[in-house]
Amino acid sequence: MSNPTVVLFTRFGVGEGPAELQQKLAVKFLTLLGETDPLPSQICFYTDAVKLVCKGSPVLDELRRLEKKGVELVVCSTCLDYFGLSEQRAIGIVGGMPDILEAIARAAKVVSV
Repeated sequence: MSNPTVVLFTRFGVGEGPAELQQKLAVKFLTLLGETDPLPSQICFYTDAVKLVCKGSPVLDELRRLEKKGVELVVCSTCLDYFGLSEQRAIGIVGGMPDILEAIARAAKVVSV
């Protein structure tokens, strides 16, 4: 990918507001993201956002579709450990902050949601 875009998720949803609204917006965002061209090369998840890649997450179907289309999902191992969610991860590649920083450094564009 010549001009990779990296999307950063840092919370269990999108935007500010009630948790239910944030999660609803995350579903909508990821659904629409899957219809864009070009797709981002990677989506990185850290802090509360690691909950989005775990069992029971409201966005797992959307993330699976993106992964099938070639989007790499990078999940912070430190954050998974902190929240006790390592065994609950349902999708994505476990990496560390160095992996996330490398993705940001290589990206032509970084979008934080």
